[in-house]
Amino acid sequence: MNIEPDTFVDLPTARGPMRTHLFVPVGEGRHPSVIFYSEIYQMTGPIRRMASELAGNGFLVAVPEVYHEFEELGSVLAYDAAGTERGNELKFTKEIESFDEDSVVLSEYLAAHPRSTGKVGSFGVCLGGHLAVRAGFQPAVSAVGAFYPTDIHSGTLGADKQDDTLARFEGVTTPFMFVWGRQDPHVPLEGRQKIAARLEEVGADYEWHEFNAAHAFLRDEGPRYNPAVARNCQALLLRFFGEKLR
Repeated sequence: MNIEPDTFVDLPTARGPMRTHLFVPVGEGRHPSVIFYSEIYQMTGPIRRMASELAGNGFLVAVPEVYHEFEELGSVLAYDAAGTERGNELKFTKEIESFDEDSVVLSEYLAAHPRSTGKVGSFGVCLGGHLAVRAGFQPAVSAVGAFYPTDIHSGTLGADKQDDTLARFEGVTTPFMFVWGRQDPHVPLEGRQKIAARLEEVGADYEWHEFNAAHAFLRDEGPRYNPAVARNCQALLLRFFGEKLR
């Protein structure tokens, strides 16, 4: 399926406008929509390509700039030491309440979008995987795909480094899909076991996939990219969202 030329909308939040990049299937039809949360670098080439691929499979995709209140709108952090340092600094500077407000604004915007069926999912990688999970606590979000989400097991997202993500799984009925790399130093075995134990404790609706891969194995730039695993993961995500959002 072809997609329309890239566009963006600046959505209002309490902390200023949030630039949100839209990837829309061509035509007049309505489609399930997905909030796609990037890694700490915002709208990079790999994120744009993943968003385009998802839209090409029949989803209305919105990619927010997660650090909109700190960086000039349209800013992209580089995949280098300086960009990594800045991205990691900001994920511990931004308040958890701001991350959550963004998810409310995004999910309500997509649910009401004229090209949307009203069904909204969230998907993310790295930092974005954690944000996708938290978006799943919002009533407008119906399914979550979280790829190697960071800081859930440690509870350290946000300005106070004391997020409540694990606690908030209690009573949540949203279906989750988690995908991990076994060689990911950011989420070691003990961290994955802690998350899985919590999901079991609360009786969550979830599926779990692990691959022999490093962190950021979906990113099609750099030495950690694993194209074979990435293709399998795309199929997993499309099947999961197809079941839950169509």
